Amino acid sequence: MEDLASRKAFAELLSLLHEADERYLGPEWGLESADDIAGGFRSLMHVLQGGLFSHFEEETRHPYFRRIVSPTRKFTGDNADAVYYETAIDPSLTYRVSGRTGGAVYTSLTLEAGTQEGAFGTHTAGVINDEQFEVGPDGEFEIILGGPRQRANWLEVPPEANRITTRHYFENEAHAANDPDISIPLKIESLETQAPPARPDDAKVAAGIRRVTNFVRSRTLEMPRPGEREQPPFVSTVPNQFPTPIKPGNFALAAADAAYSMAPYLLGPDHALVIRGRWPDCRCANISLWNRHMQTYDFTTRSVSLNRKQTRLEPGGDFRMVLAHRDPGVPNWLDTEGRAFGLVFWRFMLPEGAIEKPEAELVNFDQIAQGPAS
Repeated sequence: MEDLASRKAFAELLSLLHEADERYLGPEWGLESADDIAGGFRSLMHVLQGGLFSHFEEETRHPYFRRIVSPTRKFTGDNADAVYYETAIDPSLTYRVSGRTGGAVYTSLTLEAGTQEGAFGTHTAGVINDEQFEVGPDGEFEIILGGPRQRANWLEVPPEANRITTRHYFENEAHAANDPDISIPLKIESLETQAPPARPDDAKVAAGIRRVTNFVRSRTLEMPRPGEREQPPFVSTVPNQFPTPIKPGNFALAAADAAYSMAPYLLGPDHALVIRGRWPDCRCANISLWNRHMQTYDFTTRSVSLNRKQTRLEPGGDFRMVLAHRDPGVPNWLDTEGRAFGLVFWRFMLPEGAIEKPEAELVNFDQIAQGPAS
């Protein structure tokens, strides 16, 4: 049985993991220290989990939504205040998506292009948010994807679209991504009658394994090496300096309705980064700390992300946040987990008017500490 397609596909997955160990988890991708490499292995395990969970089983004629990330499955820039779902689709079919907003302050469906067979998306192929579709008094909605144009609650599906991402953002005191009471009821069905899917034979299992392999490869060995990628304009390459927040356009896997700003931070052991700014008029907004693999820090036990409801404001309405390795005893502490380097990411959903650029200042920790500093 050495010629089984599923066995060959499994061998390819094992070979990829071995190559990722030898190349991606080392100096070629800028991982030098034991902590860097351990973090790389953790990221790889999360990506592998994501590939198995979302891509191994795919039925575009009988799709169903799976939650993309969770507190223990993080990749591609997760968010403590959001719940995301996805499913693969066939652009030649017409679908009905129905569900409830579940208390989210922002809900959208995005069509992703270039994601077939587990690949990393190339661009956004369409989006519809809750300003553009009708929502019932209890949050219920129904959207038609593809087929003839509808009067309302309809989104065109271009030929290159092959996956749906749904976004559900919250501004609660507790982070939505860690709230067991938050679950968005979603259903998707083809409007054309479909025969039951074929049973999982050798060829079908092999195809699933290869989707997992493609997913993992696209987020490891196919990722640009440090310094080789041209960054979008909302990303700063200068530590501790934020660019002006802007919308990403059709940037792959991004929310076209949001304005983003991201910068690396770099802190010495006795430093803190003081960030000042003002929340704009928008549907919702937050700041998140990520590691180099675009995974949020531990928002289940630490203060590593703040939304507007969680932020204590100054008397004039501005905010003052403090990024530090230990608790300075002042409001709006962002816990670095002791990491000297990381990423700071801002999201502003459906912003209205100009967004004030957050300003950051590197200071000595003792200048701001007013409480426990050990």
